[in-house]
Amino acid sequence: MANSAPNQNRVFTPYKEKKGEDYMSEGQVKHFTDILDAWKIELMSEVDRTVDHMKEEAANFPDPADRATQEEEFSLELRTRDRERKLIKKIDDTIQLMSNGEYGYCDTCGVEIGLRRMEARPTATQCIDCKSLDEIKEKQTRGK
Repeated sequence: MANSAPNQNRVFTPYKEKKGEDYMSEGQVKHFTDILDAWKIELMSEVDRTVDHMKEEAANFPDPADRATQEEEFSLELRTRDRERKLIKKIDDTIQLMSNGEYGYCDTCGVEIGLRRMEARPTATQCIDCKSLDEIKEKQTRGK
């Protein structure tokens, strides 16, 4: 199964800021566009591999245990692909933010999210402080 976390399977060179460079300059936006495009291509190829695998491996086993094992394996693969489908949508939304000039800024407070956080999570829409607060609020509302 593929790992859908960002930058787990790919290697990229961290962006080196130039002295006096503005945040989300043309070079920085290109850097993140390249990361997102490569990530999307990687996810799309996983979809193709899953379809091929399911076609090749599909069998009507006479043994109910073998059939159940295969169905569980396919179910797990499909759930993973569904998460990746949602991630592809998030990548597309992020690319749209780039074209609108809104990429890299926190949706909640408007501050710069930061290059290193964006490299760790290129689809991030909140700065670390706002994200942490949201997670604390979520834990409190769930009662955990």
